[in-house]
Amino acid sequence: MSTNRPFVLTIAGFDPSGGAGILADAKTFEQHHVYGFAVNTGNTIQTENEFFEMQWTDLDFVLKSMEKLFDNYSIKAVKIGIIPSLDYLKEIVSLIKKLSPKTKIIWDTVLKSSSEFNFTTIENQYILIEILKKIDLITPNYNEILQLSTGENNPVLIALELSKYCSTLLKGGHNPFAVGIDYLYTGIEIFRLTPNNTLVFEKHGSGCVLSSAITANLALGQDLKTACSNAKKYTETYLQSNQTKLGYHHV
Repeated sequence: MSTNRPFVLTIAGFDPSGGAGILADAKTFEQHHVYGFAVNTGNTIQTENEFFEMQWTDLDFVLKSMEKLFDNYSIKAVKIGIIPSLDYLKEIVSLIKKLSPKTKIIWDTVLKSSSEFNFTTIENQYILIEILKKIDLITPNYNEILQLSTGENNPVLIALELSKYCSTLLKGGHNPFAVGIDYLYTGIEIFRLTPNNTLVFEKHGSGCVLSSAITANLALGQDLKTACSNAKKYTETYLQSNQTKLGYHHV
């Protein structure tokens, strides 16, 4: 096995409970034997059960941090988490494409917290589509994908529409018809990803873990379907790790 680990980057928020955000991403990266960098988009005050306050990082500071990392390292894949606006996201994605056009970009579309704190409101569909054209994968659940469309209320139809611009992993955690079954829409094919074990416990930050695991797997050279499938297995292990909302990372 090679001793050289690929470099990956998370651009996301800081959760002091360690269940979500850049701390969860860093734990996931380490378990996947990739070297993880992090740029913080905002500080939160929260536990695994409650969200209290949000303080966003100035965009210029985020962009300067990114520039230094890309200037010094060959970053294979980037995971993006919470952001305050589409304009903020657009600047981040544009800079990645400018500095490293071949770097894979995964956006975990966390638009609000589980306690209903709004991070991002999709106000301009045109800007959203322009951003998606530069992204490799988005990972919405059934609730989030409804916020990515204007007018349509069928998650499957929205996923099909969004996959014209970038691959879309429609997560099944909130699917009322088939809990735990994910669907990967690539714009060409649709893959059904079934759970290996349905005995799992709800965890704070499970979406962060899944998206960062996908990011790591892509950096390791896996194709998109394999990366998503293996990340799903890893996340299931995380969900099975204990009965509390704070999961343990282990192989």
